[in-house]
Amino acid sequence: MTSDADIAQRARIVCEAFSWLDTPYRHQASSKGHGTDCLGLIRGIWRALAASEPERPPPYTPNWVESRADDPLLTASRRHLIEKPCTALLPGDMLLFRMVQDGPAKHCGVYVGEGRFVHAYS
Repeated sequence: MTSDADIAQRARIVCEAFSWLDTPYRHQASSKGHGTDCLGLIRGIWRALAASEPERPPPYTPNWVESRADDPLLTASRRHLIEKPCTALLPGDMLLFRMVQDGPAKHCGVYVGEGRFVHAYS
């Protein structure tokens, strides 16, 4: 069962995600109203609600179809978030996507309910 505190935190995450709408896309940026990419959106929401980021991301490419042996976004997400199946999504959950089957996760967003999510997309 979801606690009242959890429901309130999820509502804050969704509200913060919506406040980033209309921020222009800018690769590796994370500044509400000025520019962001998908990871920058997640980082900005985290900063707004937790005051500081748990770690800084290394430089990354905008190439969604790159082939690499490691999966840095997925690995970092697993260090700081709780993984769960898509069938258990709740508003405020972070979504992580692979754009190419068997490729690294390269896109993310925030689930806001009713089958919708907020993300930054070029």
